[in-house]
Amino acid sequence: MASPQLDQISLTQLKGVGPALEKKLNVIGIYNVQDLLFHLPLRYEDRTRINPIGGVTVGENVQLQGEIVSCNIQFGRRRSLQCSLSDDSGIISLRFFYFSAAQKNSLAAGTKLRCYGEVRRGRTGFEIYHPEYKVLQDFEEVPIADALTPIYPTTEGLQQARLRNIVGQALKYLEGSIAVQDYLPAEILSELGLHYLTDAIRLVHQPPADAPLKWINAGTNPGQKRLAFEELLAHRLCMRRFRNDSDAQTAPKLTANDKLLQQFLEGLAFSLTGGQQSAYQQISRDLSSACPMLRLLQGDVGSGKTVVAALSALQAIGNGFQVALMAPTETLAEQHLLNFEQWFTPLEIQVGWLSGKTKGTLRKKQLESVASGECQLLIGTHALFQDDVCYQRLGLIIIDEQHRFGVHQRLALRDKAARHRLNPHQLVMTATPIPRTLAMSAYADLDISIIDELPPGRMPVNTAVISNDRRDQVIQRIEKTCTENNQAYWVCTLIEESEALQCQAAEVTADSLTKLLPNIKIGLIHGRLKSKQKASVMEKFKAGSLQLLVATTVIEVGVDVPNASLMVIENPERLGLAQLHQLRGRVGRGSTRSHCILLYQSPLSKAGKQRLAVMRESTDGFYIAEKDLELRGPGQVLGTQQTGLMSFKVADIARDAYLLDEVRDASELVMRQYPEIVDPLVRRWLGDRTHYANV
Repeated sequence: MASPQLDQISLTQLKGVGPALEKKLNVIGIYNVQDLLFHLPLRYEDRTRINPIGGVTVGENVQLQGEIVSCNIQFGRRRSLQCSLSDDSGIISLRFFYFSAAQKNSLAAGTKLRCYGEVRRGRTGFEIYHPEYKVLQDFEEVPIADALTPIYPTTEGLQQARLRNIVGQALKYLEGSIAVQDYLPAEILSELGLHYLTDAIRLVHQPPADAPLKWINAGTNPGQKRLAFEELLAHRLCMRRFRNDSDAQTAPKLTANDKLLQQFLEGLAFSLTGGQQSAYQQISRDLSSACPMLRLLQGDVGSGKTVVAALSALQAIGNGFQVALMAPTETLAEQHLLNFEQWFTPLEIQVGWLSGKTKGTLRKKQLESVASGECQLLIGTHALFQDDVCYQRLGLIIIDEQHRFGVHQRLALRDKAARHRLNPHQLVMTATPIPRTLAMSAYADLDISIIDELPPGRMPVNTAVISNDRRDQVIQRIEKTCTENNQAYWVCTLIEESEALQCQAAEVTADSLTKLLPNIKIGLIHGRLKSKQKASVMEKFKAGSLQLLVATTVIEVGVDVPNASLMVIENPERLGLAQLHQLRGRVGRGSTRSHCILLYQSPLSKAGKQRLAVMRESTDGFYIAEKDLELRGPGQVLGTQQTGLMSFKVADIARDAYLLDEVRDASELVMRQYPEIVDPLVRRWLGDRTHYANV
């Protein structure tokens, strides 16, 4: 009789795993023995030797062994239990802030102890806070580990020691005749010099004692390379399979209406850049094909993506189809509405508006206009795809600032669209350039166009990083800018995610600046204002009747006031690089030299210092995006942390970028010659998260 597959062996067959522990393991995505083997360590600790106390250094993780010479409760700012541990070479303090009377008694003077922890500098010399420890009868009774100790991702109530024990039991299955099924074809393994899967799993869970910790923790060992490759391949296959499904659908063939396009271009106050022309040509080619376009349009802040989107929309409208343009915030959607009404009304094209706040008769009329086909371009927030919105002939969906929606929503839109016989084309735009490494994995289902130049006359924005202690000087700088007939922004950010608190902070700041700058006309904009109020404030600022605009981060994208030449961002250390770059992009849109002041609160964290330094040294969105990926990881950069997509178990996009070209080639080979391994590979690495690509 054939042995059962590892994914068929239940957790309760392991010693010590009952229903309660099984539930805890389920929380971290472990349902069977195979899942345990693919639950990989985050890092390793070296407990293969005893360090002499006299030789330890600050910041080092060490395993010590000795005798307790004193143990006392100390009263200071916080009550703590302090034990002094001694060996032949020296003495060190062990400090516990949480302890019981029984623990204090077990650590009495004369007790022999082995402990592990990180060395810190304390008031009395070197200390270890809350070390892991074991009381010994004599020093020889417990053998020292003969392999590095893995530290696993865990959940509340599931201790490392217990997790290590059950992973150890799972690894024993590999010693028998049951192997983990290796799906990768032999030709890929030999060409890339990859380990067999079973060997890779063993090496990652139980690295040999002589393996350098740096080699292990940096994720550069052969076991991790093999597993990272397979995981990246599974993600890419998932996206490619989705693209193939999409390619099998039929889309309307939309040929360019030259007369309409010419009319539009003649009405513009500027000529298209070479970058805009070439991006539109690529889009135009896709639109005239019967295969649904899935294209990402990237361009740095201010490169003119909206005009390219307008040309694309005209190509659909010229063929009698409707267009839906979706933006992540009302402020950005309203900005698009102003632009498109200005451009399309002279062409007798009807532009509609829909957001979550559109209610009653107004909503009913708008929905009727969309259903009848009278509304040719509908602009709004994600309300455009609610169940009661029925398009008569939707030919093109344009999604702006796609990263703000998260991957789920981008894919869910296709579901809405696919209810019709014809699948609409899709254009997704972002002013947050996506590093090539991310584009190759998260956007493997999209073709990419890049606008790689800014309109002529644009000057880079000069960025200064200034402490809040010099706030008075910054306020004087605003006064000087505004009296010289230029305009300024003051952006308020808060550490809390609460919109109410952000709005309150902006109101307080606006009041205080009004008192300090009595001769400056100040406006206020935040997410809690009604749409009409926001539009009115923006119009006044655009027209120049307001000189300073105090705002929350709602002005991050889409706001275009060429006369604004100064941007102050308060508490910039609380924002990601992409968001800071977007905000800075609101200035530098005219011919005046523009400045951005990052007004930070001391003391800055290490991560905060790194982010602000990147902003000061570069205005290149692609460089900033790469740095953002390095500092924050792919989940946050893409807005996907909530969906589980791109939260890799082994792979690290920044570290493993060198594998991506090989992953791309291998995915094409697999889809062409080994389609039967696609499903099991995707299931192994993405489990129940695969629905994100099956929308």
